[in-house]
Amino acid sequence: MNRSPLPFARPSIDQKDIDAVVSVLESGWLTQGPVTRAFEEEFAQAVGAKHAIAVCSCTAALHLALEAVGIGPGDKVLTTPYTFTATAEVIRYLGAEICFADIEGPSLLWDMDAVEKALKADPSIKALLPVHVAGQAVDMERLLELAGDRPIIEDAAHALPTQVRVDGDWKTIGSIGKITCFSFYATKTITSAEGGMVTTEDDDLAARMRLMRLHGIDADAWRRYREKGAWGYDVVAPGYKYNISDLHSALGKSQLARADHFSAQRTAIAKRYHEALSDLAWIELPVSVEHSSHCWHLYAARVRPDTIDRQTVIQALAEDGIGISVHFKPLHLHTYYAERYQLAPDDFPVALDHFNRAFSLPIFMDMTDEDIDRVVQVLRGVPC
Repeated sequence: MNRSPLPFARPSIDQKDIDAVVSVLESGWLTQGPVTRAFEEEFAQAVGAKHAIAVCSCTAALHLALEAVGIGPGDKVLTTPYTFTATAEVIRYLGAEICFADIEGPSLLWDMDAVEKALKADPSIKALLPVHVAGQAVDMERLLELAGDRPIIEDAAHALPTQVRVDGDWKTIGSIGKITCFSFYATKTITSAEGGMVTTEDDDLAARMRLMRLHGIDADAWRRYREKGAWGYDVVAPGYKYNISDLHSALGKSQLARADHFSAQRTAIAKRYHEALSDLAWIELPVSVEHSSHCWHLYAARVRPDTIDRQTVIQALAEDGIGISVHFKPLHLHTYYAERYQLAPDDFPVALDHFNRAFSLPIFMDMTDEDIDRVVQVLRGVPC
């Protein structure tokens, strides 16, 4: 029986989202302006940050963040191999060099012992770039201790809304490290179609990132043409074209109001998967760590060693029209990183092992019980 495709991910768009975008279209002002400013203010309040700067992608946010803290040619930045390439490529944008530390097996989060070892082996490492994976956060309490005076730039593309325990208190991701970077890509908990946000408590860093997101110009278009009523501006640094439009911000701002609801929906789906699949002998289900909440951006399972081949599982799901993905192919397995840094596959064995066994199941806000049951039915029917 042919069934309609079930996507791996799909954004949840309602009439309020549509009305918000239409309102901007009708306003006559489409690019960065008052709606973007309002989005920034509401996002900062939502995560408890002093400053929030909207940008065109999380990649742009990471680039701006590293530039703002002074990363430049020859500097070394420590990050994880278990991430999308954007996390590491921005280091190279600035002529800096990448250092890797492996992940901790069950959680897929940065292994703090590996981080400590890397920092002791190379004290010249200038900054740390942790990745909060699948919806939960790295151990920020220990990472802050290990970092010392080094700035921490958090890749929080998967971590809205997520909280982490630091010094006995629960703090929201976006209000902890030196700078935190978020993604609003179409697959994320909230979306602006394309877009991102960077948060910080530091006034000087915020000013630098605002300046550099739009060509290093000292006045954005809204202030030049509407607020000040004067065309004049000055270029004070060779910046980038990383601003976001009010169209994108309208969608992001509307979605932000439902971020907690979206997270609860994802958590409910993860719970259904857990309950329905926990007795299967061939599958390892994702785990939750004690130091972090989980917003379930991904449901990343894996096959147990010496049971069945992962491709058997992927093929069964694909034949039923169910979307699936693998998170992630570790960076040290990609040609560029392997060749530039002379890395072998087993240099980071935990990331490699997970990649060889991993598969991510569909999880998105508007999944129905029937959708979840369909995935479960296929998995329970996989021959082992």
